[in-house]
Amino acid sequence: MSQVATPIASTPSPAVVPKKVGFFSPENRYLAPILISCILLAGQLSFGILESYKKTLLAIVTSIAAELILGGIFYRKWMHPASAYISGISVGILVRSPAYWPYFLCALISIMSKYVLRLKGRHLWNPSNFGISVLVFLAPQTVATLSIQWGNNVWPMLVIWVLGAAIIYRVKRFHITATYVISFVAFAFLRSWIIGQPWQAEVAPITGPMYQLFIFFMVTDPKTTVRSKKWQCIVVFIVAVVEMILRLYQSVYAPFYALFLVGPTALLIEMWMDSRRMRTVSATA
Repeated sequence: MSQVATPIASTPSPAVVPKKVGFFSPENRYLAPILISCILLAGQLSFGILESYKKTLLAIVTSIAAELILGGIFYRKWMHPASAYISGISVGILVRSPAYWPYFLCALISIMSKYVLRLKGRHLWNPSNFGISVLVFLAPQTVATLSIQWGNNVWPMLVIWVLGAAIIYRVKRFHITATYVISFVAFAFLRSWIIGQPWQAEVAPITGPMYQLFIFFMVTDPKTTVRSKKWQCIVVFIVAVVEMILRLYQSVYAPFYALFLVGPTALLIEMWMDSRRMRTVSATA
């Protein structure tokens, strides 16, 4: 007599509840765009830092459009626009030119560098730092960068610094910014002693909107920094050292050039050490 198998009722799998992302959570990709928008508003309302709204909008639209198009070509998907927005607004704030084409070209170069200048799945340069460095080097007669400082109007600066510090602390990048700021101030006193200038004049640049973009977005970019927290601090300290040397030689764009040189070098050394370690492990196995 054959046995009839009794069907077993399947237990329904529990519904997956999506994780709630808090406003200051590291997973909130809108934190950085909100911070950089606050920097723009504070700077524009206090000092009118923008060359024009149209030029800034051109840089933002170009960055987002390039991100979407290149993401579709290289990865067959729509990329999240937050990173492109940050690059575009950085270009719109930092670039100074009477023409429109530098804003378009700088934004385009910045985004393209993420897709073209890659090694082992990583892009080597912070996009906006790369675009700005290339443009001011190749077209210094037409392109300059923002050099406004907050001056005596300290409230916008304090709001941005407090908000920025809170955000980068939540995303676990505060140590990078803190190391750079401490190094910059220390080297400012050293430069003051070397060249005989008042120390206030050497410290003052870090209070401006340009440096707020630099310390909150460029040097802390997760995609273009090394993994180890200790080496992140060492690398950003070296950035400050190179910047000081360039400033002693009267380089106007010292912070951009310093990060342009040091950041990719650190990533390449990390990649080389990783590959060497993997070969050692393989040989041992």
